[in-house]
Amino acid sequence: MPSTLRLALILGALTAFAPMSIDMYLPAFPALQQDFATGAGNVQLTLSVFLLGLAVGQLLYGPLADRYGRKPPLYVGLTAYVLASGGAALAGGIDSLILLRLAQALGGCAGMVISRAMVRDLFDERGSARIYAHLMLVMGLAPILAPLVGGQILLIADWRAIFWVLAGFGFLCLLAVIFFLPESLPAEKRRRDGLGQVFRTYGGLLANGHYLAFAMTGGCVQAAMFAYITGSPFVFIELYGVPPEQYGLLFGLNAIGLIAAAQLNHRLLARFEGRTILNAVLPLAALAGVALALIAATGIGGLIGLLVPLFFCVASQGIVGPNALAAAMAPQGRNAGSAAALIGVLQFGTGGIAGALVGVLDDGTARPMAFIICALLLAALALRLFVLPRVQSSPPVN
Repeated sequence: MPSTLRLALILGALTAFAPMSIDMYLPAFPALQQDFATGAGNVQLTLSVFLLGLAVGQLLYGPLADRYGRKPPLYVGLTAYVLASGGAALAGGIDSLILLRLAQALGGCAGMVISRAMVRDLFDERGSARIYAHLMLVMGLAPILAPLVGGQILLIADWRAIFWVLAGFGFLCLLAVIFFLPESLPAEKRRRDGLGQVFRTYGGLLANGHYLAFAMTGGCVQAAMFAYITGSPFVFIELYGVPPEQYGLLFGLNAIGLIAAAQLNHRLLARFEGRTILNAVLPLAALAGVALALIAATGIGGLIGLLVPLFFCVASQGIVGPNALAAAMAPQGRNAGSAAALIGVLQFGTGGIAGALVGVLDDGTARPMAFIICALLLAALALRLFVLPRVQSSPPVN
């Protein structure tokens, strides 16, 4: 087994493709709108279609990783990501950028699926939760650094340079996978199923109450994060007048909360089971969501009033995400690739819908973003109160 630090750094970088690809170009939304002479809705569509690509693409890589091992699909996905990022930098119109963002997502999602499966290959449930917490720490740097880097790039170059930087990031990850990441799925453990069995595996996972409940609990909290990502450029920059180059500072402040929560979760896992921690944190996350909705509805406190509960809403993902993911993946042995893929589909599909709703319901205020975040955190709490108690006492045998 490779060293835990090296494994966490490489897998964390692979997991960070989504936040890097999303957060770095958020400060460029106004520039994209001006450069392509298009509406805010079309620019937001470049984000929504990226989330859709992340969701759909993972369905492909999961079975491939179970059949051919973890590394070959990574080679394909990372190469596609690098090429699509370079193409996005050269896009001549908003329509071509939308298509290239879809291609970028279809390539980048390989790292997200396979990193989760590799953790399941190497660790048990509690060990997985601790590694996922490490990944959250590494991944948490992306939301801090990416908007800051994106904002600084816009001071010296145009938005196209952001996509060249992403292409370089993808290429470095490809080199790390080739030279420093060992294969975690031996040939004798790989599946040799046909297409029919792939669909039966996905059907069985969707019918598995234990797996689905934990996957959707984490999915609701992650979708709340995507609602924040989609709505925050307008809320911070347009509504409250935050300069684009300073947008990354506010975004990074919330990401620090996510990192701190992940570090706290790692320490708590030394004393408590992940499911115990999960059950304790979900009510607090829902309470922060309700406070956010009330402040957005009344306008009390202005931007500062909005930022306080938003900080705790975002931070909750650092605890809920790793523990829900570890609980869902633990029984999935031979199905680890497909199970990781379906989790990605459920979570990013829900996130894509949440992000699209923020755009559709836009009324020139912070209410759509805040209300959707609140609804998703309440849904996660409802799963904890009414579904998880029925399934977590008797997890299925793989």
